[in-house]
Amino acid sequence: MSYEFLQHYWCFIISLLGALLVFLMFVQGANSMIFSLGKTDQERRMLINSTGRKWEFTFTTLVTFGGAFFASFPLFYSTSFGGAYWLWMLILFSFVLQAVSYEFQNKLGNFLGAKTFQCFLVFNGIVGPLLLGGAVATFFEGSNFIVVKENLVNSQLSIVNSQLEITPVISHWANASHGLDALLNPWVLVFGLAVLFLARTLGILYTMNNIDDEVIRTRGRYQLAGSATVFVVLFVAYLVHLLLKDGFAYDDSGTIFMEPNKYLHNALEMWYLTVVMLIGVVLVLYGILRELLSGSKFFTLHSIPDQWSPTRSLSLFTLPGIWPAGIGTVLTVTPLLLLSAWNHTAYYPSTADLQSSLTLENSCSSYFTLNTMFWVSLLVPFVLAYIVYAWRKIDSKKIDRAEIEADDHAY
Repeated sequence: MSYEFLQHYWCFIISLLGALLVFLMFVQGANSMIFSLGKTDQERRMLINSTGRKWEFTFTTLVTFGGAFFASFPLFYSTSFGGAYWLWMLILFSFVLQAVSYEFQNKLGNFLGAKTFQCFLVFNGIVGPLLLGGAVATFFEGSNFIVVKENLVNSQLSIVNSQLEITPVISHWANASHGLDALLNPWVLVFGLAVLFLARTLGILYTMNNIDDEVIRTRGRYQLAGSATVFVVLFVAYLVHLLLKDGFAYDDSGTIFMEPNKYLHNALEMWYLTVVMLIGVVLVLYGILRELLSGSKFFTLHSIPDQWSPTRSLSLFTLPGIWPAGIGTVLTVTPLLLLSAWNHTAYYPSTADLQSSLTLENSCSSYFTLNTMFWVSLLVPFVLAYIVYAWRKIDSKKIDRAEIEADDHAY
């Protein structure tokens, strides 16, 4: 395996993890709508228990995504997670707040009240997808940082535990906002809002399938129309902007330069990624329309039975809307992220110093590290198989009002 192959392989793995994270943020999307989908305490508890059985998957994927980036492209990790730390700290704070909220809202001695922790879940449901979407948008729009690799030699001094130590600072942010300045770019906000409304759309689709309650399903169908419409408008607007904007390219010598319509060229030259992305978009739209029109004669005749049996025929056209929409999300986001890095494209461009932009070649780990991790990554299918098994066990019975009233361990 060549060094170049391993760089592209790990870029694909990270993009796939990022796409899975976007899908799993249906947890945040549903949490952001606790008070609009659930009008009573019992309805809100059903919603919280629905997402509460899955929030660990989202958090674990976020940590795995960051860990894979750290191991494969350490210069990106140190530049983004170290330089834009206010942005990432807000994201991580909202996820930690989510975990605390699940566990303590109904504990004895909770003097803040259950509603306070439910508001914390709403905070995570809005801030998490919005800021994560904004962070991803910087792969196309750029960030305000400077990289000086010569600082490995010309290190600066610092005092640690009363001792003088040499601390090499390779990259630093060019202003004091440390990542929050990205939100001043309107297109970063557009993409962040698109991710937020996608998460809300997926959250509604998931709860409509996971909760056995006609009141929530009916209410969710009305909310689905609004969230899905806003998502489609924002996503199409950003996609058009992306294909028409100048992109950050580099030549064989590693010199970064601006190329007109770079991402359009990537989409045409890597047509296979575009085909996968279009299939993903169709599946997302199908999943949404399936739930919106689920009361019609066609979808009633083709709906999946409550109890699935291996002897029954199963396809994307008989699954509930969350599954074609979820698979479509992964198929859409993965090639979209690859368009920002493959085909001689700087995946983390710098707006402060063009030549500081990060590429697969100038920010990756050593060949030995990438090669070793490649063999370890072959175990991933076994992990995914366990996740699928655990998921099916958790969702073997839909949540209903009787379960919430009878289960003393429910959130």
